[in-house]
Amino acid sequence: MRKPKLDAHQTPTIQVIERMFTLIDVLASREEAMQLKDISERAGLHPSTTHRILNDLTCGRFVDRPEAGTYRLGMRLLELGNLVKARLSVRDAALGPMRELHRLTQQPVNLSVRQGDEIVYVERALSERSGMQVVRAIGGHAPLHLTSTGKLFLATEDAQRVRAYATRTGLPGHTRNSITQLPQLERELGKARQLGVAYDNEELELGVRCMAAGIHDDQGNLIAGLSISAPADRLDEAWLSRLKQTAQEISTALGFANHRA
Repeated sequence: MRKPKLDAHQTPTIQVIERMFTLIDVLASREEAMQLKDISERAGLHPSTTHRILNDLTCGRFVDRPEAGTYRLGMRLLELGNLVKARLSVRDAALGPMRELHRLTQQPVNLSVRQGDEIVYVERALSERSGMQVVRAIGGHAPLHLTSTGKLFLATEDAQRVRAYATRTGLPGHTRNSITQLPQLERELGKARQLGVAYDNEELELGVRCMAAGIHDDQGNLIAGLSISAPADRLDEAWLSRLKQTAQEISTALGFANHRA
C-alpha cells in the first residue's frame, strides 16, 4: 500500500524535528559525553546526518561539545527546565494566598511571569461578582511596559537594557493612557523601584487599573508578579499593604529571605 503523499515543505521539517528529539533522548540516556559513532548507532541515523543535527543543537546550546567528536546535553536544557520548574513552583506556592487575597478584595488577583518582552498570566483568582468586564485568560500575554507586573520586571534592569527594550518593541500603545515614550517609561520605572510596587493606569485596557508587587525566589531574583485588577474607579490603595504582604508570603514559601529592615 502506498503511503499518503505529505506536503513537500512539511516533510523535511517534521523529520528533522523528530530526529532532534531522538538525539536528545539518546544523549539523555548517558551521563557522560558520547562519541558521534555511538550516538548515530543508537539513534539509527547516518553519521553525517547525526553530525549535522548535533551541530545545529550545539549552536542553540541544547548540546555541548566538550571535545572534538563528543557530545552531551547542554546548559540550555537546564535553563529551560529551571524555568518550567520555577513556574510550577511559584504557582503552587501562590494559589492559596491568591485565593485569600481575592476573598479580601473581591477583585481578580493575577499571577504572571516574564517571557521575553511580555508577561504571561499563569494563574488567576476571581469570581463572577468582581464586576470586571475584561478578563485576561490564563496563558494570555501582554507587553511589559503596559502592565503593572511587566513594569516590575523592567524596573530591575539598568538604563541601557530599558532603552534596548524600547528600541526593540517600539513601545506600542493599547489605549490613550499607554506609555509610548521612553522618558515617561523611565520615570514610571523610577517610581516602581522606589515604592517596590507598580501600576497599570488603564494602559492595557480602558476602565481597568492594576497594582502589582514582586515575588522573589531563594536567590532574591524577581520571578513573578502578583497583581490586583479592578475597575478604574474602584482600585483601593488600602489593598496595597495586603498585596505586598501576600507577595512576601509567597516569596518566603519559595525560600526568599528579606534582609532589609
